[in-house]
Amino acid sequence: MTDLRADRGFAFSREHFQQMVEDTLAEARRLGASDASVEVSEGVGLSVSVRKGELESVERNRDKSLGIGVYIGRRRGSASTSDFSPAAIRQTVRAAYDIARFTAEDAAAGLPDVEDLATPDEAARDLGLFHPWDIDATQALGIAQRCEAAALATSALVTNSEGAGVSVQQGHFRAGNTRGFRGGYASSRHSLSVAPIASRGRDMQRDAWFTSMRDWRELAAPEAVGRYAAERALARLAARRVPTGAVPVLFEAPLAAGLLGAFVQAVSGGALYRKASFLLDSLGERVLAGHVDVDEDPHQHKGKGSAPFDDEGVHTRARRIVDAGVVKSYFLSSYSARKLGLHTTGHAGGAHNLRMTSRLTQPGDDLDAMLRKLGRGLFVTELMGQGVNGVTGDYSRGAAGYWVEGGQIAHPVHEVTVAGNLREMLRDIAAIGADAYTQGSRTVGSVLVSHMKLAGA
Repeated sequence: MTDLRADRGFAFSREHFQQMVEDTLAEARRLGASDASVEVSEGVGLSVSVRKGELESVERNRDKSLGIGVYIGRRRGSASTSDFSPAAIRQTVRAAYDIARFTAEDAAAGLPDVEDLATPDEAARDLGLFHPWDIDATQALGIAQRCEAAALATSALVTNSEGAGVSVQQGHFRAGNTRGFRGGYASSRHSLSVAPIASRGRDMQRDAWFTSMRDWRELAAPEAVGRYAAERALARLAARRVPTGAVPVLFEAPLAAGLLGAFVQAVSGGALYRKASFLLDSLGERVLAGHVDVDEDPHQHKGKGSAPFDDEGVHTRARRIVDAGVVKSYFLSSYSARKLGLHTTGHAGGAHNLRMTSRLTQPGDDLDAMLRKLGRGLFVTELMGQGVNGVTGDYSRGAAGYWVEGGQIAHPVHEVTVAGNLREMLRDIAAIGADAYTQGSRTVGSVLVSHMKLAGA
């Protein structure tokens, strides 16, 4: 990657950022820092929203930042600035240094070990993360209008809309530290969304859908997104409550990604060393159903969670996180690893492209097949509220979806609550569908939990 400015909308080149990294580290050394790390970044974007065919907003963003972490032995200070002038950078380094001087020592503080850092070849790995979209506000407006118009044209019952929007975001960064790491890359993320409202008499139901990709050419067609969102809203009309009881629950694939997310949070370093997790000391323990695996591939081409190195410059690698329900790896930064007496796993900044699968899944296990496996119970398509306790695992959330009888959808459901405990829910996963969906950096099919409490009418 050479100069990115001319045709990518960036104000600064890779070479300029690299020089800033070197100058910042040199200044930290001059002040007396034993170690230092720095990251320089720039982001640009365009967001356009419409409602009922009319333009609602146009937003452009341009952000830049330099962040410096300074170490004096085991004492750390950090500071940041959006002013890239040499004087401002020197002041920022001085601020971080002064903070470090007066900060208490922390035995876990410090840069990663040299052998854990990405090599120049590893750091330069091209993962296909940058696909700039040369689009102006007028063109984005047209795409959003097409999406919303398709939703409104789906049925005469689709009478209103909360709007549609197009978001175009791209950025680049360079990072380095005093232990020899240097790296950085450009990336992009584009999306299209719509939220139609269907009504019949006094009954009104809202739903939404979106498409998000690094490469704008891979976004779903605006018309397809609009129609599908409208169909989801229409299907929710005439929703009613169902009786309280204990039933199996099928989580739609986008929501099932949240169950995977709760597991990740519970086995991440920060929660573990603070003893704020329901999965303490779970390494080597079976915590998911015995047919479930979780794999991580940080080097997936165009992956939303792909990265050649983590936020500390530690190299990333593919790994099996869960094998036959057994936890094989935590998610650790160098700091959290030291706190736990373990070794960094390259997860400063989070997980990378997780996929949860079942050894029982067959190619034909689409959503219809999963509904048949559910038999009689609740198919959840929307969750509300934040009723998840990461310390105890207690889970209680408002839900909407569909009641299923004999493996077929009987009617839509609203104003119910599903409850359980995450430790039990993860062990009670009875099946995972072949209808895999990627939500952020997590990919999973619909998930059937064999037993949950349902609070309804």
